Amino acid sequence: MAVSPLFWKGRKVLLTGHTGFKGGWLALWLRQLGADVHGFALPPVTTPSLWQVAQLDQQIPGEFADIRDAARLSAALQSFQPELVLHLAAQPLVRESYRTPAETYATNVMGTINLLEAIRATDSVRAVLVITTDKCYENREWPWPYREQDALGGFDPYSSSKACVELLCASYRDSFLRAAGVALATARAGNVLGGGDWSPERLIPDVFGAWQQGREVLLRYPHATRPWQHVLDPLMGYLQLAQGLLSDPDRYAAAWNFGPDSAGLATVETVVGHLAQLWPGAARWSISADAQPHEAGLLALESSKARQSLGWAPRWSLEATLKHTLDWQLAWQGGRNMADVTCAQIAAHQGDIQ
Repeated sequence: MAVSPLFWKGRKVLLTGHTGFKGGWLALWLRQLGADVHGFALPPVTTPSLWQVAQLDQQIPGEFADIRDAARLSAALQSFQPELVLHLAAQPLVRESYRTPAETYATNVMGTINLLEAIRATDSVRAVLVITTDKCYENREWPWPYREQDALGGFDPYSSSKACVELLCASYRDSFLRAAGVALATARAGNVLGGGDWSPERLIPDVFGAWQQGREVLLRYPHATRPWQHVLDPLMGYLQLAQGLLSDPDRYAAAWNFGPDSAGLATVETVVGHLAQLWPGAARWSISADAQPHEAGLLALESSKARQSLGWAPRWSLEATLKHTLDWQLAWQGGRNMADVTCAQIAAHQGDIQ
């Protein structure tokens, strides 16, 4: 099931979280495909931001609002009358969830409930895709990848809140949406990399920020193993899955993993070592001796269902992912037109058969 411009052309899509990192890339891709996109999100929380430097503010109509505001969210759906809803708005940071647990649950859990309630009251909606995370699983630190039917859980508030979202989506699908003719799926992806991410306390922004200033980067979890992938790989899966939801809802309204193959699994220190070899200048790092909040040590996803049922597979290896991420960063540092650079990487991804 290839991503089809014919499918997306003119289709009305409400995209929450369009000012964020993943949401920004997805908004631009949807625009390239010809979709009629309306965004709903908080203003960008970083300066700079992908929203700003890729000129998304000039291309993607929408509104700055909080998904915890149920009335405002409902009004947005009633006004725009979308056929499809893609829900990416969230508090997405593990370490931030330790500092603001109540806000994390309010945004991720109650914000999603607000959206699903608004969808129930909007007759135009035929499908909704809710993006959660690979961290929604009960992590047992075992060497096997997690499958969609494995137990949900979460040590930290962020991971736990996303497990809650998975449970509430399953309940709404069974209790309300299926009978109303609305197909609901959830998507779980691993650690995504790509240009335009300036989120605090994330590996790549921390690395690039330090090296750009000639500083040593401090690694908090050097031996943590993650399923790294370029942001365009799971986004391609989301688009394929959304197409499936509208074409065959009984088959595709379920939970789906989108993770790299075993070659995409690497420790934090390995990823930084690869980037250091590519960085055009001094690239130093050290390991923090301070105690850190708990994060999973080993995490991987089993994505056979997406591969077999959607024909999805990652297109960029870990090495290609790091190169494209660095190329984007250096283009931005060099003052390039980042809307053009971002669109060119989307086009390259779709034309690449790696």
